Amino acid sequence: MKVTIIGGGGRVGSNAAFCMQCAGIVSEIQILDHNQDLADGEALDLLHGAAALADQRIYSGDYNRAKDSDIFVITAGLRRKPDESRLDLVNRNVGLFSQIISDLKKAGMKKDAIVFVVSNPVDILTHLAASFLDLPSSQVIGLGTMLDTARFRSLMANDLDLAPTQVRALILGEHGDSMLPVWSSATVGGLPLTEVPGCDANYQRQIFERTKKSGAEVISRKGGAGWAVGATIAEVVHAIALDRKQLLPVSSLQDGCYGLKNVCLSVPTIVGKGGAEKHIELKLWPKEEQALKASAKALKDMLAKVAG
Repeated sequence: MKVTIIGGGGRVGSNAAFCMQCAGIVSEIQILDHNQDLADGEALDLLHGAAALADQRIYSGDYNRAKDSDIFVITAGLRRKPDESRLDLVNRNVGLFSQIISDLKKAGMKKDAIVFVVSNPVDILTHLAASFLDLPSSQVIGLGTMLDTARFRSLMANDLDLAPTQVRALILGEHGDSMLPVWSSATVGGLPLTEVPGCDANYQRQIFERTKKSGAEVISRKGGAGWAVGATIAEVVHAIALDRKQLLPVSSLQDGCYGLKNVCLSVPTIVGKGGAEKHIELKLWPKEEQALKASAKALKDMLAKVAG
């Protein structure tokens, strides 16, 4: 399977490439970036480690060389400027993203290709991609709340002295301020997570608030997230490559799940070789379902402002 990372010269794209290289599941990784020297350098650095990690073809390239890719991972994006509003950043990134989509369409792509959006605001840009690419909506997915969910689980496991891979708790909705934690189905080793000593209502509020602020914390300490987001990108790519049928909180266009339509956000989704193959409407607590619908409304309001 061939994966092209658009924006692969940046921190997120290059970290994702390294995570995919370490796993050795995909056979081909192309690094594409507007800064050609950076793309060349990242590809060469990864290539140098190939003998120690996996038998993969790793190189830099362009849109024409990318058109036979099975998955396009889009990580390119602009950072927020001082005193810039969130909407201003959204509009600037929409402009950049629109150009990437145009370049993809111009170069062409396979009819069964998956377009995987990581750039922020991920739900808005996933909606944009689903609207303008000539692909079934299931083949356009966003990272959604994958990173938020990974942070949520990992931080709880660390605090409560649990195995991180055994903690199962989802964050759904927008990758942003209106995201929501799903405590109703949270488990550790198959048992209710909320029954673990220390995981009381007060702790639940605290850990969710810390999760929401984790991105800003990483940015303040090291300039931006990279490794954890790279790992979650690789998790989605590998679910597609191996047709794992994993239930993941990726973002995709909704068409009725929980009564939601015409908005991209994260709900429980089966991810396999066809992308977002099926949305699963698991039973939520009433307050969780209400929060999910509020998150969808917040995204629709933002989308209306961008479109306007």
